[in-house]
Amino acid sequence: MRVLALDLGSKRIGVAVSDRSGTIASPLVVLQRSGSTRIDHERIKALVIEEEAERVVVGLPLSMDGSVGKAAQGALKEVKSLASVVGVPIETIDERRTTVTADQMLIERGMRAPERRLIIDKVAAAVILQTWLDGRVDRESREAPR
Repeated sequence: MRVLALDLGSKRIGVAVSDRSGTIASPLVVLQRSGSTRIDHERIKALVIEEEAERVVVGLPLSMDGSVGKAAQGALKEVKSLASVVGVPIETIDERRTTVTADQMLIERGMRAPERRLIIDKVAAAVILQTWLDGRVDRESREAPR
């Protein structure tokens, strides 16, 4: 199953995609917000079609204590709107610390701050997606008949 993941930000949307087996996440693109949610959602829909994604996973920015704060409420509202456009199921997943994890990965690769800023959102989306993919494998193994 091919899956698209989104790291929704106020200025940019990081996008990642899985391989066809649904095993490995890769950064895809960073979309600059257009100022129109409708246009942004149409661009995401185009990526869903182009990448032949069967599902979209969206990072949910929960508060550090796990509660649904203002940022998470905004993301949930956008997910609801996006669901009426993309034509595939959408799931959310806790995205706490994914940008920090992505930034650390890029620092370890020796990237300077200006270079990191250009790609951090799509790398964070890949971290979100890989977490979801790994969790899916764990869930399926627990649910399999024994």
